Amino acid sequence: MTTAHSPARPAPGPPVVTGVGLAVPGLTLPDELLGTVREGGFDPRTGLTGRDLRHKDRASRLALRAAAPALRDAGLLGEDGYRGTGDRTAVLVSTNAGILDSVCSFADIIARDTVTGLSPLGLPQTSSNVVAGSVAMAHGLRGPSVTLCNGPTSGLDALYWARALIVAGRADAALVIGVEPHGEAVAKLLGGDALDGAAALVVESAAHAAARGATVRAALAGCARAGTLDAAVAAARAGGPGARPTAAERTSPDAALWLTDLADDGAPGPAGSGSRRLDPTAFLGHSSGARGVLQAAAAVAHLDGHAADTVLATCGGPGDDAVAAVVLGGPRRAF
Repeated sequence: MTTAHSPARPAPGPPVVTGVGLAVPGLTLPDELLGTVREGGFDPRTGLTGRDLRHKDRASRLALRAAAPALRDAGLLGEDGYRGTGDRTAVLVSTNAGILDSVCSFADIIARDTVTGLSPLGLPQTSSNVVAGSVAMAHGLRGPSVTLCNGPTSGLDALYWARALIVAGRADAALVIGVEPHGEAVAKLLGGDALDGAAALVVESAAHAAARGATVRAALAGCARAGTLDAAVAAARAGGPGARPTAAERTSPDAALWLTDLADDGAPGPAGSGSRRLDPTAFLGHSSGARGVLQAAAAVAHLDGHAADTVLATCGGPGDDAVAAVVLGGPRRAF
């Protein structure tokens, strides 16, 4: 007796990036993170007003202003609202100081007027997940909603979790946002100006993007977090924990661009001897939890013009508890 075997299905490609949006003062498009100069750009004084933003904290307003252009860029937002499947779309937000001003303000009110002076309209703003909740409710996104607030690796960790949710089948698409608002309490904590901006990426499974005819901007080839830079990069190059890379992926070429805020000590670095090192957030102030998402936005801008390249992004260093690494490749890596 013989048993019929169905042909093995090819392994699904890595999740892909199909949309990018910014709400960064003075910037309009992601390529400006790489040095392109344009006049104008996002202005918080005019961009954070409007009836739809009333009663929302500053981090949520910035996130909403970055999320909309990212969804439009991906072809998922039109005049009729969100065009994807809300139940299958996740929201992941990275922010370390997003609610600090709100919490400090409420603490001041309690000290002065006791709890009777608090407004119930403002209480949600003291929850770290208020940003993800605001974005999810605005666009009807009912998939997993997650906020990460774990230091300098937070932005790339959000991409890690977006990738994990998609690979595990928990979501078909994810809206990943990195946001850090500037305020009095944040300035006191950091001892200087914070970013006061946000960046957003739309990440989808390759199959989902192909089914709706979306333009793939980059492939999220690997994400990892480890105790050292070399370990994190090696794991990301292999696809991340639990990945089963092909022989070609195990011998992937050196990254053409390494996005990092680590000081250049003259050593080749983990990206390869021929890579260019760049900190796309250097001119933005303390970008904290938004840094990794800004790096990924810059990577997508680079890959728009260099589709055959590979880009490495890393956050965290010797003084931090871990290092996060993300490898992004051109659209050819998606399938």
